[in-house]
Amino acid sequence: MTIRWQEYIEERKDIMMGKPVFKGTRLTVQHVLEELGAGMSFEDLLENYPTLKAEHVRAALKYAAAVVSMDQSIYE
Repeated sequence: MTIRWQEYIEERKDIMMGKPVFKGTRLTVQHVLEELGAGMSFEDLLENYPTLKAEHVRAALKYAAAVVSMDQSIYE
């Protein structure tokens, strides 16, 4: 199943100062990526953040890859 990060992540000036968040939440993509980088498991993320779904974590990883590769604009 291919995940399109644009379906799960948004940037709005009125939410978390415009940082990318998961749609319908105030949970930032940055926070999830930092937790993964610090060693938190996928399962622990889902357990610790009840609004987070597996698709969100996958979307965060795809988003990070898109930003790093600069093949896609992060702004629509």
